[in-house]
Formats: sequence, C-alpha cells, structure tokens
Amino acid sequence: DLSFLFSIKSKNILCFILITGRLYLVDTITGDPEVLQADAETYYEKLLKKSLSTPDVFSIPGRGEVKLEDSCVSFVPLYRNNPTCKLLLLTDPKDKKTVLAVYLSQRWWPVEDVVKTADPARDGLILVQTFGERIVLFVLNCIIFGMLEGSSANDAFFLPHSATERAKILWRNGEAAAFYSVKMKGSLCGGTTSQCYLLPVLDTIFVQRKYRRGGLGMKMLHDFCQSFLAEDALGISCPISAAMYQVCQKFLQAHPEEQKRLWEVEAPGDWSQRLNIWLKIQMESSPSGRC
Repeated sequence: DLSFLFSIKSKNILCFILITGRLYLVDTITGDPEVLQADAETYYEKLLKKSLSTPDVFSIPGRGEVKLEDSCVSFVPLYRNNPTCKLLLLTDPKDKKTVLAVYLSQRWWPVEDVVKTADPARDGLILVQTFGERIVLFVLNCIIFGMLEGSSANDAFFLPHSATERAKILWRNGEAAAFYSVKMKGSLCGGTTSQCYLLPVLDTIFVQRKYRRGGLGMKMLHDFCQSFLAEDALGISCPISAAMYQVCQKFLQAHPEEQKRLWEVEAPGDWSQRLNIWLKIQMESSPSGRC
C-alpha cells in the first residue's frame, strides 16, 4: 500500500516528493481546526446513537479489538484556558487512564502513530506551527508523559499548553522523541494576573523514556540558549527536577559561557525570584553545602 505525496510551490522553488509506505497524522492533517472538531462531534453523536455505518470496533496491534462506545470515548481540551477546542480520545475500557487513539479527519489514529512522521524533512528540533504539530505536542505532553510515562514521583504533571505557546519538537528517526516549551519575555504569567515574564523561561521539557540518556536534554537546553543570544539572563521554571539538574550540570560544564546566564526562576522572574543554577550546583557539591 504505497502512498505518494507530491507538493510543489513554484514561487519559492520548493519541490517536495515523499515516497513512503504510509503517511501519519502530522503529515496529512489540513483544513480548519473548527471544521475538524465539528466532524468529530458529528461522529460522536452517531456513536452515541449507534448509527455508524462503519464497524463499531477499533483494532490496535498487540491489543486486539476495542469496542467503540460512549463509556470509553470522550472529548478533552487541546489547549490550556481554551475549553472550546477539544480532541476526541479513545481510552482503554480496562484502564481509563490509558489513551489508545485520537479521532481526527474521519478516522482513529493510534497514539503511537500520532507522534510519527513519514516526512524526512522533519528531523531535529522544529518549531511547532501547524495544527497537526500542536496535536503531536499535546500527545507527547499530556498522554505519553502525563498518562503513560508519568509514574515517577519525581516527575511533575504537565498541563496542556496554550494555543500560542512557543514550543519545539525534537524529531528523530521519524518520531517525535522530545519537546520543550518557552514562556516568552513579556508574555503573561497566567490568565489571572497582569504580570509578565521578565526574561525567557524554559517552562516544560520532556524526553520519551526510550530516547533518554542520549543527550537530547543537552541538545534542547543548548538550542534554548542559542535562541536567545541577545538576552543576558535566561530562566528555567522552578522547581527543577533532579534529572534536569543533572542535565544542567553537564551542559554548564561543557558550556561555561552560559554559567552566568541560566537561572532557576519563579514567575515573573525578577531578581528576588532568581537563583543562579551553576552557583547552586557548586554550593550543593561542596562539602559545606551537603546535608
């Protein structure tokens, strides 16, 4: 079942030819998000009325067939502070915390396929811009981390990002392996305050478990610092996990020029809310700094 995608934009002399065994959600989703949601709502209504013309089961490799019924299908907000934009999810009937698939563009997409791509141009760190990439970010953040891999007590639960939040996905070997998001300088700290961030802050960062210990955290931290070369100070959102502190230590040892720029910060990040990360690492590693 060979698929061909051929796209030419002559004005920019961009010619893209993709020949692959299959295409994934992020490669194919186009159109108005509101229209796509309306289509999902129509499908959901038919599901409730049991008036679907297609089979009412969904086959998942390795899991067998899952019956499509209202008890395991529900809408969830795609963005923080925007309850109107939602995704339709299928959960495991035996474990409601396990999301199996996402409904979009008149079909169910297994979670594993949502974070994959057949586009060879998607490689390395790429800024999230399209609606499809926003869905990949949501699945990485709220499903793979928040539900499937968030069992460690040291991990913090990640809420959905806002629709305008700056984020980059790190693509590797045809899969979204990791991501990080940034609170931009001058952006509001939250919907209930008029305070704005006083410096760019790396807010969330996540690497899929199977891609850890491969230097991806270091790669994203370096990209964050390189993205704001004109800034004298950069923040990492407080509290920083123990694992992230290890990444920071390795990074700052390899890049001493960044030791004065990186701060652990609380919003909005004025000087009374900052703690220099390298200084804290040095204090905790010294004999007098240990408990």
